[in-house]
Amino acid sequence: MTSPATPHLRDLARLRRVRDRIDREYTQPLNVEALARGVHMSAGHLSRQFRLAYGESPYSYLMTRRIERAMALLRRGDLSVTEVCFAVGCASLGTFSTRFTELVGVAPSVYRREAATTAGMPSCVARQITRPVRNREASRA
Repeated sequence: MTSPATPHLRDLARLRRVRDRIDREYTQPLNVEALARGVHMSAGHLSRQFRLAYGESPYSYLMTRRIERAMALLRRGDLSVTEVCFAVGCASLGTFSTRFTELVGVAPSVYRREAATTAGMPSCVARQITRPVRNREASRA
């Protein structure tokens, strides 16, 4: 006999698999339907449960991962904003720039230009102070 918590625990395990897949395959073209199929859930159920468990939609989580990686690539300074956009799996420079600006508070080109301020700083410290704001838009100065 299964307890009432069993389906909930099964859903949590599926949600962890989805989150882990997003973390691994963020550069791939992922969509909620494909992610849901991979864990035998409907897209609507996956979206609702993911938001309840992690506080944001699967798409928002995916874009946050991409923006975090983009920030690291822009700090390196050897790739253009367009090259970074495609390297992190975004298909649209406009969507990438808009989402980057929402999360980070400055446009990717400005961030790349100002990234010199973290030069010489240990990467673990640079990542911490430049981490995107999750679940909230960056406050405008």
